[in-house]
Amino acid sequence: MKTAVIVFPGSNRDRDMFHALELITGTRPQSVWHTETTLPDADLVIVPGGFSYGDYLRSGAIAARSPILKDMVARANAGVSILGVCNGFQILTEAGLLPGALMRNAGLNFVCKEVLLETVNNTTRFSNAFDKGQVWRCPVAHHDGNYFADADTLKAIEDNGRVVFRYANGTNPNGSINDIAGIVNDKGNVLGMMPHPENLVEPLQGGTDGRALFESLISALETA
Repeated sequence: MKTAVIVFPGSNRDRDMFHALELITGTRPQSVWHTETTLPDADLVIVPGGFSYGDYLRSGAIAARSPILKDMVARANAGVSILGVCNGFQILTEAGLLPGALMRNAGLNFVCKEVLLETVNNTTRFSNAFDKGQVWRCPVAHHDGNYFADADTLKAIEDNGRVVFRYANGTNPNGSINDIAGIVNDKGNVLGMMPHPENLVEPLQGGTDGRALFESLISALETA
């Protein structure tokens, strides 16, 4: 599986993502600086976590207007798999690829800890290696992870199975509506999620729960 990771000023989980992808796919991802205008040929494009542009204006708002985003949006519209994690999720909403917004955490504090996630839809290309209803561990590290959408948008997301992951067992760290931790677009090829699966992919990190997300993408590619 060929992968590319977009890097912005303030990205700080890009190297974590490089390591996870190389470990799981056996191939080093291509790094793409935000001022580039064309993405390399890739099966998966990742927008990593961090604090792009210092989270000025709104988290992800400036990064969503970077030159490389035009081609990323075009790739998304063409069906290429796009994964946005944490700040990447914020950037995807600001770019209009996913609905809703990520607001300040309900407690108005930065949260860095491990939470539990429930896989509520395991039919997507990002979640097919999980069991439906499976609860798994995943780290979070964010200040603006409180997912919100208006009533009509939320109903459409819920009714169409676009919520892929929810915070489970009372571990919602940010106040996200309906405990939403990760959603896909209507085509199912763009996923945004606040937790960091790349930080739980090998025993040295304390577990391998996050591997299933990346293995899902490999499986989806092989059967496409």
